[in-house]
Amino acid sequence: MRTTPSLLPLLLSLLLALLSLYPSQGSTLNCGSSDNSSTLEVMHVYSPCSPFRPKKALTWEQTILDMAAKDEARLLYLSSLVGQRSIVPIASGRQIIQSPTYIVRAKFGTPAQPMFVAMDTSSDVAWIPCTGCVGCSSSIFNTAMSSTYKPVGCSAPQCNQVPNPTCGGSACSFNLTYGSSTISATVSQDTLALAQDPIPNYAFGCVKAVTESPVPPQGLLGLGRGSMSLLSQTKSLYQSTFSYCLPDFRSANFSGSLRLGPVSQPQRIKFTPLLTNPRRSSLYYVNMIGISVGRQLLNIPASVLAFNTTTGAGTIFDSGTVFTRLVQPVYVAVRDEFRRRVKAGPVSSLGGFDTCYSQSIVSPTITLHFTNMNVTLPPENFLIHSTAGTITCLAMAASPGNVNSVLNVIANMQQQNHRVLYDVPNSRLGVAREPCTR
Repeated sequence: MRTTPSLLPLLLSLLLALLSLYPSQGSTLNCGSSDNSSTLEVMHVYSPCSPFRPKKALTWEQTILDMAAKDEARLLYLSSLVGQRSIVPIASGRQIIQSPTYIVRAKFGTPAQPMFVAMDTSSDVAWIPCTGCVGCSSSIFNTAMSSTYKPVGCSAPQCNQVPNPTCGGSACSFNLTYGSSTISATVSQDTLALAQDPIPNYAFGCVKAVTESPVPPQGLLGLGRGSMSLLSQTKSLYQSTFSYCLPDFRSANFSGSLRLGPVSQPQRIKFTPLLTNPRRSSLYYVNMIGISVGRQLLNIPASVLAFNTTTGAGTIFDSGTVFTRLVQPVYVAVRDEFRRRVKAGPVSSLGGFDTCYSQSIVSPTITLHFTNMNVTLPPENFLIHSTAGTITCLAMAASPGNVNSVLNVIANMQQQNHRVLYDVPNSRLGVAREPCTR
């Protein structure tokens, strides 16, 4: 993503808003785990309690530009998947180099070794950096210290679920190349503990080497629908059901929750059917049938919203993308009606956002219409403000312009302060408004 020099002061002003929310060094924070039962605490990666929070000495313009670039890369990754076979790599190049947005605590091995893993609803396999990993950070899982760790053999079914498996001795491994980066991993099994639930013999990827591109210190927890996802490996425990409430990154403590299993899920919640794309069965497709800005239902052709298993077109919910992306004609319709209703003087651009105002605005709501479910977003779910309040941007954008740009992605900023329930056995997804900050 390119940003002209004239935009950098505006970016700095906008992004210092995040910095100003961080507690001072003398502040007292309760950063102990609040995980209980089958519920895990969810933290934004920039939470004061997150070990991956950038240091204040970092350049904020570059930090956010990097985040935006990775968001763009994720969209390109997702759009490239929809027309391909539904084979999920243990650690795809795009996934492994992407900084996570929301993280949870997990424990691997016996005795348990604490790790942070990124929540990812569009991935299946868990992976973590392991002992001796070349190119990884110092935050690794020490396989030699776990009495229950074992590599997966070449004849195991999990070995057939990774791309280009190879066998050195009796262990199943693979090499994956993306751009100038090569990732080497071993398919492994060990006890995974989430909250108070131990899960023996959990299959995951043990990352052994990365060249050309350093790996973030955290691992990844795959919450997709594929055969090696958390849902598939814990069917008897969690019954392929989970929900999360993502905290607003502007709140003081940045803490939400991930609930695993059908127990304690909300009873008063509206659902829309989940759709399945055989070409990419891991993704959570839903049928979006329209969008309203204020009370105005936009004139969007049904064909540009339609679910299509051949092309991969349609709408997905994704926990790892930051800003919602809409296919070009859908985004243009939303943007133009938003501008018409705001009526706040000249419109400018800021980074990847093309609808920004240098004065205070009165914003309409935006409602996403799905089959049997409407989700009305208040302004805090789609507006970004600068520190001084002098710049306000519509925090949505058009999908990346490439031949596979057919996906509408409902991203995590638009999901913040909502309980999103994934009920796979009943093939439905629910959304209910809920304050997620503890």
